[in-house]
Amino acid sequence: MNVDAYEWLIEKALKEDIGTGDLTAQYFVPADRQATALLVARQAGVIAGTSLAESVFRKVDAGLEITVMIEDGARVAPGAIVMKIAGAARSILTAERTALNFMQRLSGIATQTYEYVKAVDGTHARILDTRKTTPGWRALEKAAVVCGGGTNHRMGLYDRVMVKDNHLVSEGGMEELRQSIRRLLADHPEVEVELEADRLEQVRAFLTMEEVDYILLDNMSLDELRQAVEMRGIRTRPMLEASGGVSLDTVRSIAKTGVDFISVGALTHSVKAMDLALDFVTS
Repeated sequence: MNVDAYEWLIEKALKEDIGTGDLTAQYFVPADRQATALLVARQAGVIAGTSLAESVFRKVDAGLEITVMIEDGARVAPGAIVMKIAGAARSILTAERTALNFMQRLSGIATQTYEYVKAVDGTHARILDTRKTTPGWRALEKAAVVCGGGTNHRMGLYDRVMVKDNHLVSEGGMEELRQSIRRLLADHPEVEVELEADRLEQVRAFLTMEEVDYILLDNMSLDELRQAVEMRGIRTRPMLEASGGVSLDTVRSIAKTGVDFISVGALTHSVKAMDLALDFVTS
């Protein structure tokens, strides 16, 4: 994770929590008290966000000694020690909640992604994230998806074209669509093109367009997904992405239709935070 690009977010999060000062630490913890704390996993999962947590602690107190015991992307069991922090007790306590907030959400995303990846193991399909991310957190959350074994879809509106029904508001039909794609590629030859299809007739038409890199199969039944894969035949392009109505209960059946990708908004938009805690070591 590129922590440098998120210094502003770390500073904002700390300011939000600390405000004019940590009154509890100032009045109830002696300034000279030293301590050691362990960041511990309370549940099984996949770790993500250690670099952000480390940066939070260092931002509060550059003198803290921090040892990362488990790196991002590692699967852990309950009780696993992820990080060790030693130094001024006040500083550790002041940074605790902000550090945990970053790590709990990102590790939750990594853990959720791993569950989906595990569910399609042995199939051809890869699990994709979406743009349904927390505003301002996108690169962090997409990095957490990779920690869980998933694959990143486009980062934003600028790095891949995805043409949906809402974009096709004119009456120009297929010919106008072709012309628009050609104008795009003339100006941006490096950009990949994805078209959304919610009917098999659209899939059939899009397969005739050599400029198309991906076809998004939106809310299609398992039978329709299989038919779309059959339409493409032995070609490897365009690649086929299934989307809509995906859950842990349905994802393996979708994968077995032969699609290349399955996009899952739930990886980021409604993930449950991983249970992590900071335990102080007593002598």
